[in-house]
Amino acid sequence: MTKFLTGAAVAALSVALVTEAAATEWNASVWGKRRAFTEHVEKLAELVSEKTDGEFTINVSYGGLSKPRENLDGISIGAFEMAQFCAGYHRDKNRAITVLELPFIGVNNLEEEVAVSHAVYEHPAVKDEMAQWNARIIMTSPMPQYNLVGTGDPRDTLASMDGMRVRATGGLGEAFSAVGGVPTSVPATEAYNAMESGVVDTVAFAQHAHLSFGTINKADWWTANLNPGTVNCPVVVNIDAYEALPDAHREALDSSIDEAIDHYLANYGELLKRWDTVLEEKGVEKVVISDEVLSEFRAKAADPIRAAWIEEMSGQGLPAQELWDIVETTLSETRGGS
Repeated sequence: MTKFLTGAAVAALSVALVTEAAATEWNASVWGKRRAFTEHVEKLAELVSEKTDGEFTINVSYGGLSKPRENLDGISIGAFEMAQFCAGYHRDKNRAITVLELPFIGVNNLEEEVAVSHAVYEHPAVKDEMAQWNARIIMTSPMPQYNLVGTGDPRDTLASMDGMRVRATGGLGEAFSAVGGVPTSVPATEAYNAMESGVVDTVAFAQHAHLSFGTINKADWWTANLNPGTVNCPVVVNIDAYEALPDAHREALDSSIDEAIDHYLANYGELLKRWDTVLEEKGVEKVVISDEVLSEFRAKAADPIRAAWIEEMSGQGLPAQELWDIVETTLSETRGGS
């Protein structure tokens, strides 16, 4: 009887050890607070847990693991297994995907943004550059076209943008520079303080960020249709951690990405539906830029900046023209133009 009990105990212990070994716990580094911009990460964590009966968990940390600009570095050294970052935070580290931050690309909605981003992410040059940081892109964080909030008189002409101190990163910053603006790339978490202290007088964000980071609360006006572009913020995983996943856990992760994106799009759509109500509640004027001004802005910021980007990136050995062609082709195909 003693031998039987001992054997049972050993068997139970063995099962416990196997179960423990099969468990996977990841940490995901994002920033700010839970908002529309992070809903796909939250949904992904929920789905992988459900599909693996809790054996694969992803703990989403809002700033507790890393600063926003250091997330890619953290991935590279394996400080955490998943992270979100924006290309404009460190353009030298992710040159290839900055094609998606060029101004006035012409993306009309979030579905097109997903299609274009994921097509670019599949290019070997993008994968190779990310691999230098031990990173694998698994999905984008699609955002609508950025627009400005500001204080004082609306900046609704190019002349009024001359000298404008604007929080804008990447290609957006270049676009405002082309018309005399003075961009600064403070992290999103610091935008409100920059606006409050007068370091900037305007901030370029998507709608969710104006809400989440409080810039809408300092604003007198918001541009409804400037739409100069957006930023590209992938979600990446550490390659070593990804490849070390048990097959079932890797399948749970891979098979949840599309569903996580769909959840994100539905959630963001609800935010966009109530945006006008938000403006009215906060007493923010909705400013519509004239077609003439928009055409003038595009002439100064679209083709020249894109041509300069292609020349610069090609000089650095990247297939820049190929990457831009992917953007144009994917937009055409997504709209049924193929």
